[in-house]
Amino acid sequence: MSPTPQQRRDARHQLSTGSSTPGPRRGPSRGSKQPITVDAIIGAAFGIVETEGYEALTMRRVATALETGSSSLYAHVVNKEDLDELLIGRLCAEITLPVPDPAAWRQQIVSICTQLRDQYLRYPGISQAAFAAAPSNLDTLRVSEGMLAVLLAGGIQPQIAAWAIDALTLYVNAYSLEFSRATRNGGAWVRSRDEMLERFAALPGTFPHTKRYAAELTAGTAHERFDFTVNLMLDGLRA
Repeated sequence: MSPTPQQRRDARHQLSTGSSTPGPRRGPSRGSKQPITVDAIIGAAFGIVETEGYEALTMRRVATALETGSSSLYAHVVNKEDLDELLIGRLCAEITLPVPDPAAWRQQIVSICTQLRDQYLRYPGISQAAFAAAPSNLDTLRVSEGMLAVLLAGGIQPQIAAWAIDALTLYVNAYSLEFSRATRNGGAWVRSRDEMLERFAALPGTFPHTKRYAAELTAGTAHERFDFTVNLMLDGLRA
């Protein structure tokens, strides 16, 4: 009995390093281009996201980039969700995890979150792929394992540490997605601070607090707000 798509996916994430045996090509370029492998598919997918954004990424688009038919991809990648998990895993593999230090656990968690954010921001909108179901890719699990080790070393209770990892990664994913969308197309939809101050100043009297604290509401860069939020989340863990 042939393995199910889910069994094929699980086997790859548990046992494979991401490469695969070259598969046959289909279509007009058959035999004249580089063989189709998982690494070739991942590379083409990253190229599409980097130049066109995550919204443009489909199995058909990857097949076109590799000058082959979509059926050639399914010998190596089960479906789009499988490809998403492979992409996130490849980015997570680039993250440097520290040796847990009880005296520096906060700085270590901030560093991991910042590295994850910066990996996502290399490819516009790709953090959408990280909102899927619980990951099975070992490279992705390696990051959560590292975060758990750091939090436990810092004296955080296991249940609180587990939920904190979930909350932190969700925030990193959402922040990266918002930042990518805001800066897309040269940031055409982003208002400058001066513009926002003018808009708030022109609000009617039914917005007294927004008008009075406009400077505070518009202060700081996006990454400064990121650091603030991650540290704010960490502040509540011991409590």
